[in-house]
Amino acid sequence: MKHINKLVLVALAATMFNCNDDFEHPIEDIQVTKGDADFTTYIALGNSLTSGYRDNALYKSGQENSYPNIIAGQMKAAGGGEFKIPYMPNETGGFTNLPGFPGKLVLNIVNGALTPVPTAAGGALDILADKGKFQNMGVPGAKSYHLIAPGYGSQAGLTTGTANPYFVRFASSATTSVVADAVAQKPTFFSYWIGNNDVLGYATSGGVGVDHNETGNVKPETYGSSDISNVNVVKATINDGIKALVGSEKKPKGGIANIPSVTSIPYFTTVPYAPLSPTNPSFGPMIDQLNSTFAGLNQVFDAVGASDRKIVFSKTAASAVVIKDKDLPNLSATIITALTPKIGAAKATLFGSIYGQARQATAKDLLVLTSSSVIGKVDTDRVKELMLLGLSQAEAGQLAVSGVTHPLVDKYVLTAKETAKAEAAVVKYNAAIAELATAYNLALVDTYTEMQKLSSKSGIKYYGQTYTTTFVSGGAFSLDGVHLTGNGYAIVANMFIDAINRKYHSTLRNVYPGGYPGIAIP
Repeated sequence: MKHINKLVLVALAATMFNCNDDFEHPIEDIQVTKGDADFTTYIALGNSLTSGYRDNALYKSGQENSYPNIIAGQMKAAGGGEFKIPYMPNETGGFTNLPGFPGKLVLNIVNGALTPVPTAAGGALDILADKGKFQNMGVPGAKSYHLIAPGYGSQAGLTTGTANPYFVRFASSATTSVVADAVAQKPTFFSYWIGNNDVLGYATSGGVGVDHNETGNVKPETYGSSDISNVNVVKATINDGIKALVGSEKKPKGGIANIPSVTSIPYFTTVPYAPLSPTNPSFGPMIDQLNSTFAGLNQVFDAVGASDRKIVFSKTAASAVVIKDKDLPNLSATIITALTPKIGAAKATLFGSIYGQARQATAKDLLVLTSSSVIGKVDTDRVKELMLLGLSQAEAGQLAVSGVTHPLVDKYVLTAKETAKAEAAVVKYNAAIAELATAYNLALVDTYTEMQKLSSKSGIKYYGQTYTTTFVSGGAFSLDGVHLTGNGYAIVANMFIDAINRKYHSTLRNVYPGGYPGIAIP
């Protein structure tokens, strides 16, 4: 039963450029003017998306193709000045002396399929000489409240979890904040894009965290990394950051961006909820045995009015994976009581513990990208646990197949209920951001709407080339399924440029996304 299912990266675009396509977003050769804005000193504040993070790492060429650097390049024709970036020292990323910071993902052929694989970290955490003098101030991992937090760049704070190594690299001091370092540079124009991580961690963890819009908790120092931030925290901290910027010496103008839908990205849309094909030679022959094994359990579900939890695998169509849904009433005790007379107390207890909150996934459930590496494979840790309970290795192996006999755990699945919480938070954040844009008379970059276009079947076109959110072949998203490629960051740069031009009557030129790097194919 090992390796029942494998995600195969297919459908790499054979031709992404068609001269017969309608021309959308034309790049016109117009005279560039600054309008009512002053681009002399442009500062970009934000998180990983602002930094140029891609392929699950921050590395030099990704930073070169960040959307702020692209925007700064277009601003030069309208009086824009130097735009310094805190470049990583290598093309791999990660930190060898910090856990949890591997190198970037690259495409390799694994068992005949193109598969993203991690590389080793490129080097140790380095402290840059020109601290406090960089204009791209995107900090991977930052949430809304982190940008105003003193000490977020303290090296000592890395051990306590109050600092971020990416900001440690270029913070002017151990006590400064991202916003404070931005203000110190006397910006004449800024962009501010934050809030994604205030909900994204919840989504990518499969809804493991707490929604503080439900709890009412407005103390971010108590939040876990996978929690959803309360909207009042997001609004207040963004307000504090913007207020400090617009009130600084040069009274800069700027643009603020809202938050895209976090569940429309490839990280949530690539792995199908029903990947178990009867034509798979390692799964199909086992279907009858599996259905027989689950027959008694399904009778219990029918008896207690929980028929929607029945686990049945089809011999004519692809079947859904089995998941654990923590929001379901736990039927463990009921299962144990009902099955004990039939299969004995020991096995009944085991079935109760495994399937008390189990069901098959539906089309409304989102399987995260990383689930592709475990579906259909024997969970060796689970095998050991089952053997400690008295099962033979063979029996334990049969009940430890992820997504088949062993329900996928919470971190691999975002249920419909969890998706609704994430999307509700995005709506609340965006309403708050729109209010702040109006209050401070800033350009509002509607990434939510534009990214919806990108996630549609028609995608977004530039001179006949179509970009979508489809993993790898869509061109816009990198191998981590969350962050963008150079193509994607160019599209975002155009979103900002268009909003800036509308608000400040400037005529910054759009860029051609096809001129920026996508995914490298081996």
